[in-house]
Amino acid sequence: MKKKLVVLTGAGMSAESGINTFRDSNGLWENHDIMEVASPEGWYKNPGLVLDFYNKRRAQLKEVQPNRGHYLLAELENDFDVHIITQNVDNLHERAGSTSILHLHGELTKIRSTVDENYILEWTEDIHLGDYDNNGYQLRPHIVWFGEAVPAIEQALPMMQQADIVIIIGTSLQVYPAAGLMHYAKPTVPVYYIDPNPATIYELANPLEVIAMGASEGMEILKNNFLF
Repeated sequence: MKKKLVVLTGAGMSAESGINTFRDSNGLWENHDIMEVASPEGWYKNPGLVLDFYNKRRAQLKEVQPNRGHYLLAELENDFDVHIITQNVDNLHERAGSTSILHLHGELTKIRSTVDENYILEWTEDIHLGDYDNNGYQLRPHIVWFGEAVPAIEQALPMMQQADIVIIIGTSLQVYPAAGLMHYAKPTVPVYYIDPNPATIYELANPLEVIAMGASEGMEILKNNFLF
């Protein structure tokens, strides 16, 4: 039976593909205050701005490609039972060939009703004010904004509890509940943390190996030196 390898990925996973990390050094996201474009308050204040912001992110996604790190994760499925838990809203893991991906914070390529959270559609084009669900409610990006619940965390917790190996890639470990997931792994399970500027991990009982590199280079080191 293949070992269960659970991977938590953040914005640094996709940075090499040309997608800006969530928190730039100036505190802005694509030149916007984060709360203007990633909160219910921002949506109610200016839904047109929010739709335009995510329309541009969706268009950008069509122009970028998975990087070597994405492909290396997909290749690990040959030898491991790989499950990816991602904080990213892009579809680069899917496009690289990974088959088990849980998006904690939603997906750019989906939209949902502003009222019926179960009304979700695949969507690759722009969303406009006046695009409605079947009951006449405005459609919005299928993104978990600040202040909203993270329903997928209920699936992520048992995945982490069942892991034989945990890999963390490209996350500052500042956004909860995702940042606390590793603490649900069994204490004997090794944790590998790949990030060029790794955060300090406190109170982790597990064996920890930090690889202070970007996603692609770090994954090469991990695959060649630690997993086999």
